[in-house]
Amino acid sequence: MSQQPVFVFGVRSVMSRIEVFLGSSLFNVLLSPVVFFLVLLLGRAVFFTTLEYIRPTRVIAHRAVVFNDLVASLAYAFIVFPFAAKLSRFVPGHHHLFPAAVDKLPLYIKIILYLILADFGHYWIHRLMHTKYVWRVHKWHHSPSYMYWLGGVRATIPQQFLVNIPYVIALPLLDISPWWFGVVLAVFNAVQNDWMHMNVTWRSSWLEWVFVTPRYHHIHHSTDPKHYLANMSNLFSVWDRLFGTYLNPDGVGSGLTFGIPAKENPIPLVSGI
Repeated sequence: MSQQPVFVFGVRSVMSRIEVFLGSSLFNVLLSPVVFFLVLLLGRAVFFTTLEYIRPTRVIAHRAVVFNDLVASLAYAFIVFPFAAKLSRFVPGHHHLFPAAVDKLPLYIKIILYLILADFGHYWIHRLMHTKYVWRVHKWHHSPSYMYWLGGVRATIPQQFLVNIPYVIALPLLDISPWWFGVVLAVFNAVQNDWMHMNVTWRSSWLEWVFVTPRYHHIHHSTDPKHYLANMSNLFSVWDRLFGTYLNPDGVGSGLTFGIPAKENPIPLVSGI
């Protein structure tokens, strides 16, 4: 059994107290997939919409786009991700690929290693999806002609399967123990995706030495051909700097436009085939 830091036991204690306060029945209902998704979506909507209302980068007609994005979000949560997760069972990461000594590391070290390894793999999967023959699986993600927190939710099943691969391979580092860590990962992934697409930007150069920020990622969604292969990192910006895809946001003007050049047949676009 690997050593667990104090914060693990602290969170476990908090979760136990919440369960006692709410009662086991209500606690379990809130953690059921449908209710958890709806509560998380509502929380994200309140938080990110407030930020975008206070400091918007661009004017967006939310009423004209939010319904389609809510449908895409529901499709992702209940069709795309579950189906891709079933396909991910064929990825070898479900078997322990790491030395036994890794199990003895403190949980916080394993979390850091997991994020680095998974994000490194995500970067290369992302680059793969921008190649000629694989672009079709990722094209729908780039189809919105606007950027705001829910605008990055679109994904096809083939795209999600490919993106899952590095995370599944790195997953034995965590062994999803304690039980609540799977919930934490789900929340983190959703919020991080909202963060990088949200319609709020600032001169965040200092932060971009380590992390991807909204203005950093918005460049990647630009319709300018010079930006198609720029800023492809997902969480840590270091991969762009190391592998030649970094574009300094300070050198890019504010008049970015988004979307894909031509109108596409919606069936192959949404299916990724």
